[in-house]
Amino acid sequence: MNRNRITFGLGTIGRDMLYALVSMYLMFYLTDILDLPDSTLWWLTGILFAARVFDAVNDPIMGIFIDNTNSRFGKFKPWIAVGAVLTGIFTVLLYTDFGLRGTAYVVMFTIVYLCWDVSFTANDIGYWSMLPSLSIDQKEREKIGAFARICADVGLFAVVVGIVPVTEALGNIFGSMTKAYFVFSVIIALLMLLGQSITLFGVRELKGVFKQESATTLKGMFKVIFHNDQLLYTTIAMALFMIGYTTTTSFGLYYFKYAYGDENMYSIFALVLGVSQIIALAVFPVFSRHFDRKKLYAGATVFVVVGYVLFFLSPADMKYIGVAGVLIFLGEAFIQLLMLMFLADTIEYGQWKLGRRNDSITLSLQPFINKMGGAVASGIVGATVIISGISTAVSKEDVTAQGLLILKLSMLGIPLLCILAGYLIYRLKYRIDEEMYNRIISDLKERGDIRDRGTGPLSQ
Repeated sequence: MNRNRITFGLGTIGRDMLYALVSMYLMFYLTDILDLPDSTLWWLTGILFAARVFDAVNDPIMGIFIDNTNSRFGKFKPWIAVGAVLTGIFTVLLYTDFGLRGTAYVVMFTIVYLCWDVSFTANDIGYWSMLPSLSIDQKEREKIGAFARICADVGLFAVVVGIVPVTEALGNIFGSMTKAYFVFSVIIALLMLLGQSITLFGVRELKGVFKQESATTLKGMFKVIFHNDQLLYTTIAMALFMIGYTTTTSFGLYYFKYAYGDENMYSIFALVLGVSQIIALAVFPVFSRHFDRKKLYAGATVFVVVGYVLFFLSPADMKYIGVAGVLIFLGEAFIQLLMLMFLADTIEYGQWKLGRRNDSITLSLQPFINKMGGAVASGIVGATVIISGISTAVSKEDVTAQGLLILKLSMLGIPLLCILAGYLIYRLKYRIDEEMYNRIISDLKERGDIRDRGTGPLSQ
C-alpha cells in the first residue's frame, strides 16, 4: 500500500504546478505581461467564466466515459495518459505570444482555452477517480489522500513561490517577459508529464474486489448525482469552499504588487504559507486518530475565520498578514482533505443506496467544483482589477484608497462568506460518520457488492 501512496501522490506535483499556472496566473499574464487593453480584458473575463462553467457542467459526462471504459490498462490510466499529453501542449500554447491582438486574439484564446479545459478534465477526473479503487478503508484513504494533497500543495506552492523570481530570471536571459512565461510553461508541462508517468507505471489498483457493473447512461448520470443526497450536499459545500479559497489565492500577486507595494515579498509570503499547509496535511492523520471529522472541520473553520478577519483588519505589514495567512492556510489544508474524504465516502453510500459505485462520475464532481470555483474566482478577479483601477495601474501609488478597499473586500470578505456557507451546509446535511460508513461497508459485503479482501492490504 505504501507503493500506491507514494506513486499516486507524486503524480500530482507537476499536475498542480500546471493547474496553478493556468488557474491563478493566466489573468495576470493577460493583464500585466501581454498588457491587453480593458476592451479585450472584458471579453476574456467573460469567456473564461463561460468556458469554465460550460466545461464544469460537462465534467460528469466525462465521468460517464471513464466509468464505461474497459481496457487492459484499466478504466483510469488511458484517460490520465492522453489528458496529460494534450494538457501540456495546450498550456504552452496559452502562454505563447503569437503577436495577435483584438478580435483575432480573443478567437485564438477561446479555442486554445477550451481545448486545454477538455484535456485537463480527462486527466483530472481519471486521476482522482482512481483514489477510491486503491482502498475502501477510511483511514488508509486518508493516508493516501493526505500524501496526495501534500504533493499537490508542493506543486501549487512551487509555482506560487517561484513564478516571480523564475520568470524574472528567464526574462533577463531571454530579454522578454513574454518569452519568460513561455519557457516557464514548457518547464511546467514537462514536469507534469514526468509526474504522471510515475503514477501510470507505479500505481496498482485493487483487482477483483468490486462487482462488475453495466454501462452508465446519461440518465444514470443524473440519478447518481441527484439521488445521492450526500454527494449533492458535499458538492455544494465543496463548491462554496473552493470559490472562497480560489478567489483569495488568485488575488495574491495583485495584493503584494498594488496593496503591499513589493511583489517580490509575495514569494516569501507564499513559501511560509506553503510550508504551513504542507505541515498541516502531514499531521492530519495524527489528529484524525484523536478527533472525528466533524470536530476537525469545526476547528479548521475557526482558524480560517480568525485568519480572514485578522488579514482584513491588518495594515500591509508582514508581521500581521503573515500570522493571518498561516491561520487561513492551516485551516484550509484540513478542510481540503476532509472534503476529498467526504466525496470519496459518498461512492460507497451511493452503491449502498442506488446499487452502483460510479467512481468516476462521483469524483468528476471534484474538478467540476474546482472549475466552478475557478470560474467564479476569475470573474471576481477580472471585474475587481478593472473596477478598482488596478488594470491600468503601474504601482501601488496609482491605486486609490477606494480601489484598495474593493480589492480587500473581493479578496477576503466574499471568500469568507462562501467558506462559512459551505461549513453550515456540511453541519446541517452531511451524515456519513465513521459508524454509518462501517455499517454501509458491512451491508455491501453481505450483499456481495464488495469482497472481504478489499479492506486489507492491496490485492492483485
